Amino acid sequence: MNIFTNTHAHRKLKKICKFFLLFIVVISLIITAKYFNLPELLKNKLVWIESLDVWSPIAFIIIYNLATLLLIPGLVLTIGGGVIFGVIWGAIYVFFASTLGATIAFIIGRYVSRDWVCQQLHQHPKFQVIDRAVIKAGFKIVFLTRLCPLFPFNLLNYAFGVMQVSLKDYILGSLGMIPGTVMYVYIGSIVGDITLIGTSQQPTNSTVEVTKWIINIVGLIATVLVTIYITRQANKALETSFEEGKN
Repeated sequence: MNIFTNTHAHRKLKKICKFFLLFIVVISLIITAKYFNLPELLKNKLVWIESLDVWSPIAFIIIYNLATLLLIPGLVLTIGGGVIFGVIWGAIYVFFASTLGATIAFIIGRYVSRDWVCQQLHQHPKFQVIDRAVIKAGFKIVFLTRLCPLFPFNLLNYAFGVMQVSLKDYILGSLGMIPGTVMYVYIGSIVGDITLIGTSQQPTNSTVEVTKWIINIVGLIATVLVTIYITRQANKALETSFEEGKN
């Protein structure tokens, strides 16, 4: 009886902790969005990072990770990485920071929400199909969604955490971020001034415009491929369920 009581109390405490953590995150996002001008705040942080010299990469990676975990869009930081560090080192630091932040969010999503999501999956067969599709081709789906700018990067980090994609496939699939990362870091290297990021004075050239079009087209193709693949997996699963029902 004591064992049952302790187990029940532990589960209840775990649920309370999860709710409290999610509550803090939501409140933090609301306060941040309402009282802070995020682009200007990020620009100020970039100016501060630039002044740190040898410590700049470490500070940049830490702030990028915090932005990722708080679901703050990282475009300004990515372009800023190009301004501060140039194309090569900027791309390296941004990719490392975004991958590290995404992995931390993935682990948090799996630890905090996995139990609840599993319950929901058992109640909704369609969600189970998507989850099984991720098991069979986790790398492929993660890679294609990373190629596509239409998929919200920060939100996907938590979403993949509650799906049954392996950590290995998730990290390897993050290689799909490289083309977009290089493009925006390159834009930053052309801008050359943090204060010009996102303004009408932000310089550009034909190479940047062509690259943007290429990335958008690749992203569109990736979106179509992901949709087709998941739809096919769903149809196969439904056919299998139908055959099993007949037998």
